[in-house]
Amino acid sequence: MDELSEKLAERTLQLCRVRSPTGDEAALCDQLEGWARERWPGAATRRIGNSLVIGRNSVDRPTVALVAHLDTVPFFAGDGEPRREGSRLIGKGASDMKGGLAVALALAETLPTTASPLLVLYEREEGPYTENGLEPLFAAGVIPQVDLAICLEPTANALQLGCVGSLHATIRFRGQAAHSARPWEGRNAVHAAGTLLSRLAALAPREVERDGLLFREVTSVTRASGGQARNVVPDLFELNLNHRFAPGKSITEAQQDVRQLVGEGVEIEFTDLSPSGPVCLGNAVVQRLRSLAGRVEPKQAWTDVARFATHGIDAVNFGPGDPAQAHQVGEWADVLALGVAYDILWKLFTDSVKPAPAGRG
Repeated sequence: MDELSEKLAERTLQLCRVRSPTGDEAALCDQLEGWARERWPGAATRRIGNSLVIGRNSVDRPTVALVAHLDTVPFFAGDGEPRREGSRLIGKGASDMKGGLAVALALAETLPTTASPLLVLYEREEGPYTENGLEPLFAAGVIPQVDLAICLEPTANALQLGCVGSLHATIRFRGQAAHSARPWEGRNAVHAAGTLLSRLAALAPREVERDGLLFREVTSVTRASGGQARNVVPDLFELNLNHRFAPGKSITEAQQDVRQLVGEGVEIEFTDLSPSGPVCLGNAVVQRLRSLAGRVEPKQAWTDVARFATHGIDAVNFGPGDPAQAHQVGEWADVLALGVAYDILWKLFTDSVKPAPAGRG
């Protein structure tokens, strides 16, 4: 292990030791705000809620934002204390995305002022779309029109472009209660869902190509509830349906796809609508990052790449975490991957410096 990776590993563990499940990011935000104000007392540091924008950016270069959410998913029963086992850093958020956050903080400390990134560190990414902590920052005007936003999502140091959109819908089947010994006296709401459930079980992913990248549109039941007692025919059965759709498809089009899939005579209530994110291969900074990262993949998940796009800002996903470890019990990150991510981003920032205009130092 090189010295840089070791330092990044220790910092990642320190960040993991500050618990920050969604809605409980205050302690971590306090710590990072104190770090920023002490290190750069003259820099612009803005806090809204438990989100921060920290900037030392120069007008002589493309402005690139490093974007990291501070929250993690809730703690599970099998999660232990943050620790290191060989080359693995085990702790809630190690991959998603406190390893990426550690890399961003180290870059902010070590890059020259003329190449330093804008840091956007925010709360509530893992919750509903409407509660996301980025939106208040945009509303307050503290996020400028940067040339590129790099969301430090776990990508195993591949450049992942775009993102699938996501919508949730509550599907309700209604019946009539009856004694389970005489079911003919009622209508079983669970049985009424059988046709849809069979259709979903047989539904293959739909492949959609965007700019040479293959996205998969998928639809899954993620929750089911119904019934009042063991001996009562249920009169209500509800499913949560999660539909993921490719870049280029609008939320309205995705809703229509769900309606067609579910069919007539069934109640549908859409509960969480997150747009897809575009593939921005034409961006000059993205092209440079692509050459440095080597691997380019589609983002088969939703990220805030989509939210930046709604505000007219190109964004990509790139980070040291392992996407397969996100939201797992015993989540871990690889030590060496932290150093690789730092090295790639260091080269991106230092190579992106523009010549100073005449008359300036």
